[in-house]
Amino acid sequence: MNILERYHAMEYGPAPEARNEADAWLAARDFSKALFIDGTWKAAGGGKTFETSEPSSGKLLAKVSDAGAVDIDAAVAAASKALPKWSASSSYTRAKVLYAIGRAMQRHQRLFAVLETIDNGKPIRESRDIDVPLAIRHFIHHAGWAQALDRDFPGQKGVGVVGQIIPWNFPLLMLAWKIAPALAAGCTVVLKPAEFTPLTAILFAEICERAGVPKGVVNIVQGGPEAGAAIVKHPGIQKIAFTGSSEVGKIIRKATAGSGKKLSLELGGKSAFIVFEDADLDSAVEGLVDGIWFNQGQVCCAGSRLLVQEGIADAFIAKVKVRMSRLRVGSPLDKNTDIGPLVDLTQLDRVKGLVAEGAKQGAVCWQPDAALPSSGYYHLPTLATGVSPANILAQEEVFGPVLATMTFRNTEEAIELANNTRYGLAASVWSENVNLALHVAPQLKAGVIWVNGTNMFDAACGFGGYRESGFGREGGREGMFEYLTAKLPLGPVIKPATVSAQPVEQADGAPIDRTAKLFIGGKQTRPDGNYSLAIAAAKGKLAGEVGLGNRKDIRDAVAAARACKAWPEATAYNRSQVLYYLAENLSGRAEEFAARLVQLTGATAKAAREEVDQSIERLFLYAGLADKFEGRVHQPPARAVTLALHEPVGVVGIVAPDNQPLLGFISLVAPALAMGNTVVAVPSERYPLLATDLYQVIEYSDVPAGAINIVTGRSAELAGVLAKHNDVDGLWLFADAETCAKAEAASVGNLKRIWSGNGRSLDWASEEAAGDALLRRAVEVKNVWVPYGD
Repeated sequence: MNILERYHAMEYGPAPEARNEADAWLAARDFSKALFIDGTWKAAGGGKTFETSEPSSGKLLAKVSDAGAVDIDAAVAAASKALPKWSASSSYTRAKVLYAIGRAMQRHQRLFAVLETIDNGKPIRESRDIDVPLAIRHFIHHAGWAQALDRDFPGQKGVGVVGQIIPWNFPLLMLAWKIAPALAAGCTVVLKPAEFTPLTAILFAEICERAGVPKGVVNIVQGGPEAGAAIVKHPGIQKIAFTGSSEVGKIIRKATAGSGKKLSLELGGKSAFIVFEDADLDSAVEGLVDGIWFNQGQVCCAGSRLLVQEGIADAFIAKVKVRMSRLRVGSPLDKNTDIGPLVDLTQLDRVKGLVAEGAKQGAVCWQPDAALPSSGYYHLPTLATGVSPANILAQEEVFGPVLATMTFRNTEEAIELANNTRYGLAASVWSENVNLALHVAPQLKAGVIWVNGTNMFDAACGFGGYRESGFGREGGREGMFEYLTAKLPLGPVIKPATVSAQPVEQADGAPIDRTAKLFIGGKQTRPDGNYSLAIAAAKGKLAGEVGLGNRKDIRDAVAAARACKAWPEATAYNRSQVLYYLAENLSGRAEEFAARLVQLTGATAKAAREEVDQSIERLFLYAGLADKFEGRVHQPPARAVTLALHEPVGVVGIVAPDNQPLLGFISLVAPALAMGNTVVAVPSERYPLLATDLYQVIEYSDVPAGAINIVTGRSAELAGVLAKHNDVDGLWLFADAETCAKAEAASVGNLKRIWSGNGRSLDWASEEAAGDALLRRAVEVKNVWVPYGD
């Protein structure tokens, strides 16, 4: 074949990457002693090993030490011992160590790339040009955060010993995403790589030795489920950071419930790739190739659902098929390869099974006419058309080179289809009309949106999801907060409420009976069960009765909160005016509320008036911050800007404590409202009349119906209902320790964001229990990537 014929055929000869250095590295090591604990290499305590094989051939690469619970104990002990000195070291000292790690990785980046490709199966172009450089970028970027910690995160300190569990699809990159911010924050680390891909983590441990990382600061323990479970449950670990499947993420959420551990989960996805009729179709096709066939589709944010506008669907699908027919499937060490093998036979079998089931459910599955290598775990790129929204290929994360295609007629339908998933990790929007793209992006329930691009990542820009794609962020300023903690001023220990069967004596000279109902959808409503709860005054006399809310009342309140569109769609300025108006109207009834506090709690008149005044001031604070707690614009090293937008979490359930009952209630409800959330609040079980007295203030303060809903009753019971409700997006819970633990465990249905006091309340009068500390909990950070230039 001459040059002209090759040009027209677009065929390339083999261009293999040399692997001799990687093979020499493999041959020179005793992987039965591959646990890196307290700066030394150790065999597993039980002497067990597991095998890691080459996906392109199935050949054995190494037998690696398999950590058990005793090894995790040793690693945590080492991390705990190293923590005081590391966290107390100067920010400059930590910055130098992070920089040294990054520079050492640069010196060995080709070895990292080849090892990653051999162990994982991803094409060498991807590991060489994307994974390794971006991993290095994370360490050098976070060296800067380490040195700027006191300036940019005042009052924050490292959370402590961190347990980190990473997946096999991006072994080195996930390691960097986890370890770099942890070290910058002053934390020490126990990290478990995936069983399928332990090699680059072992090489990284060698880099830590060379870069001067103090002993015990980084501990890397290879192992399987036993090691992972031991990390999750270990009482010496203060935070768990996990990347992996949603199923395992839910297990971890349940296992850590009530432990007080900080938790971040980056889980599965079913990302939409939306192509509007005015898009540059050729560019969109190339973006689609990157979106779904990058790393063989083994990407949590893969654009595995193609949504294309009806008018261009046929032309676009034809272009996609032509492009698919030119994808090169073969050896991952060949620099011309587009698609390498899947990571393991089990993954290959899973993908095949899902494709077969999708075809049974009506999808038409097309593959290019191409031969697969004779050995290895290869799967042809697959295009599924005629896919219904309920088809398994449209709903389940395949984690393979499989693209499910659907069409839409207009923008509203595109958004509805894109959000028709239990996941919410990422999405791509393709349109030459930037106004349309930026109109759609905020309406997509996903943590990362790419405009006319896909799979763009950077250490300066946060990454993470909504819904069952997990919570927390990695990268950027918000990623640093995941490894930091501020010491909030603790209030009293909350004791479980005791139900008294004794009637409360009617007070002498009581005024005309006033019925305190529930407040749902802007109306005062009777409780579904028609039961009431007697509330005693400080002197034991009957102060009044409130509705005893139940599961049905919570459902009604959540439905009203979900239906309220006026509040989250209002401008921040309009929300601030309403909150100011609430403060104004509460101020007009300050004496009345102070008297109620005296009656119910027995507080002195002075203390009661102070609590009312502080409550008014707290409303004023959040009214002023409603249009000031804003996102940022990042400038990653690419021709793009990233808009880090603050969005409301959604429907937030709030269970308020008994201490400082008016101030505590307002301190929780006001920041949630300020950021555009709608609220279902359960007020103090002991002093709910302070909340029911607020009904009239809310009614004449221009608060839209459904923005705030109040259900009185038993805190423990109603907290459990809120935790299980899949239309509740977040739960702020200040109750006894058992109630908090049960609620956290029950939240796994939709992996809602939980903020629990773990059996303690806060000192709501303190400055630390107000402002940014609560506003951060009231928002999701959505990163929208907008490219520019030709």
